[in-house]
Amino acid sequence: MAGRRDHPVYDLSTGCPQEPGGLQEHRLSADPTSYGAEAIQVLEGLEAVRKRPGMYIGSTGPAGLHHMVYEVVDNSVDEAMAGHATTIEVTLLADGGCEVRDDGRGIPVEPSLQYPDMSAAEVVLTVLHAGGKFGGGGYKVSGGLHGVGISVVNALSSRVEVEIDRGGERHAMAFSDGGELLEKLHVIGASPLGDDGTARTGTTVRFWPDPTVFDEVSFRSTTLLERLQMMAFLNAGLRITFRDDRPGAAEPVEYCYEGGIRDFVRHVNASKESLFSDVGYFAQAEETDSGAMEVEVAFQWNTGYHSDGLHSFANGINTIEGGMHEEGFKKALTNTVNRYAREHQLLKDKDDNLQGEDIREGLTAIVSVRLTDPQFEGQTKGKLGNVPVRSLVERATNDKLAEWLEEHPSEAKRVLQKALQAAKAREAARNARDATRRKSALDGAGLPGKLADCSSKDPRESELYIVEGNSAGGSAKDARNSETMAILPIRGKILNVERARLERMLANTEIQALVSAIGGGVGDDFDSERIRYGKVIIMCDADVDGSHIRTLLLTFFFRQMRPLVEQGHVFIAQPPLYSTEVGRNKVYLKDDAAKSAFLERHPNHKNEFQRLKGLGEMDAEELWQTTMDPTARTLLQVSVEQAAIADEVFSILMGDDVESRKTFIQTNAQDVRFLDI
Repeated sequence: MAGRRDHPVYDLSTGCPQEPGGLQEHRLSADPTSYGAEAIQVLEGLEAVRKRPGMYIGSTGPAGLHHMVYEVVDNSVDEAMAGHATTIEVTLLADGGCEVRDDGRGIPVEPSLQYPDMSAAEVVLTVLHAGGKFGGGGYKVSGGLHGVGISVVNALSSRVEVEIDRGGERHAMAFSDGGELLEKLHVIGASPLGDDGTARTGTTVRFWPDPTVFDEVSFRSTTLLERLQMMAFLNAGLRITFRDDRPGAAEPVEYCYEGGIRDFVRHVNASKESLFSDVGYFAQAEETDSGAMEVEVAFQWNTGYHSDGLHSFANGINTIEGGMHEEGFKKALTNTVNRYAREHQLLKDKDDNLQGEDIREGLTAIVSVRLTDPQFEGQTKGKLGNVPVRSLVERATNDKLAEWLEEHPSEAKRVLQKALQAAKAREAARNARDATRRKSALDGAGLPGKLADCSSKDPRESELYIVEGNSAGGSAKDARNSETMAILPIRGKILNVERARLERMLANTEIQALVSAIGGGVGDDFDSERIRYGKVIIMCDADVDGSHIRTLLLTFFFRQMRPLVEQGHVFIAQPPLYSTEVGRNKVYLKDDAAKSAFLERHPNHKNEFQRLKGLGEMDAEELWQTTMDPTARTLLQVSVEQAAIADEVFSILMGDDVESRKTFIQTNAQDVRFLDI
């Protein structure tokens, strides 16, 4: 996601409502005396950040803005992972800034070894790829291994203030206009004393995002809370507090989970019916010549039908694309459960082994690893590549999960019964999938009859509009550019896939049409290389029924075609809500905000505003001009920033727990991001 988008992002991972000491037993630690100026090593200078901010923070939209906070918070979390911080305080300031305070060791303040005329702290704030995470002994494990965090925040802020409590003294420095030194590091007094009489240590960073860089500079508290809560789950005992000092903000929030990832699993499963009450947990650590590694796993099965409840993390970073730790867990889970089933005669000699997807059906599991030198694929850190971690996770799961199954026979029996039912359903689903495939010949024959396909066969330029209702579908067919735009009308509300197994889904006519049209398969067989359209655009009315249909479709894509969402192929069309006459011209306005902005520009406007309730009300020309013309339309791109949170949201919104759904809607009614769900 480099540079500015021509479309905003609709994040599915919304709706997660997302004490000193007591850090988890298996925490890796480092010698605090080793974290001095010599630990700060410089790889290269700070250049081009303001010129190409998207290269460093993903975008200059809301995602990039909030990434600035994460970069600063991650530094504090690294201190916690090293065993030196117990509390992180995040505050949104009344004037638009953000403050992050921790009680770690404080950034080193001595002169830099490589830049003698600069303090080590100034180097960290002004030189790209400078930090204590490149082998200088400051950290055994950390998430911010690219070393671009705090210096990039400085480069993209109009002002940055830093206070460092270290050695009994409080040091301060300030920067302005993208990293220009305003106040060199200097002592402003003694560090305050704590309740135990010792001087405080830690780092405080305040920054104000540069409005000339970002599309908007107003932080969304709900977005930040999702990430902060996840970090608290992943660091047992770490206290993270959040306060919003802006007018009209909600009450302060504090997260602290002594149970760590066990509490994380309970949280994700809260709106589901669990097979058993306790959350399973195991951990293992080892030291090798290449460094330290540790893994902890928490797990619990529920009565649901999905096998996508495994969420993995490496050094606190959500590895949404998986990697070696996931591979090791999946392989060992499958082998261990099959071995247990045969030893206890739950699988007979003539029976085939259970497959991984059978065993993972209804499983919610968190796999969190920490290691000295993580190898992530790409700047997004979406996939972990360290091969030794796979072996560690596999060994730990083989040993510890086998122990858990033996010690919990009644829970193990329920898990096996569910997996055996899933295996039968898988066979039925395979037959249904084969039937669907037979209807979808490679030459395009067998595509759904109501699909008005485009003439282009190049997915990079082809778009599929999924349109609610036949009348709107007719207008869309007349309006479209038939070379690149295909139209698939769907009738009414599709099946709620949150409450159905795959074989029942594939018996549904509307879902059959979706699967055939998109062309990439469904479920575990889905292959994004085979999709026929680069953009799949959901186009529904701006009313309650339209919102429900949109959510049903998003649930289907998230559960059964997740790579389609993760790779950015799914979009939501934005038909206008209002029209009005200006002279002889009709003006269309997207939403209430656009209407208010229009009235500010035209205070003497007297004509009424017509509220457009349905796509079917527009003729082909209107639909093209307002919603489909690539030069004028606005599309929301659907993303999954945090799959674990998106999992929880869909379970709440589309599941059977009415009370959880009611609470969710009441809690988030004022958040603009929930208008579509």
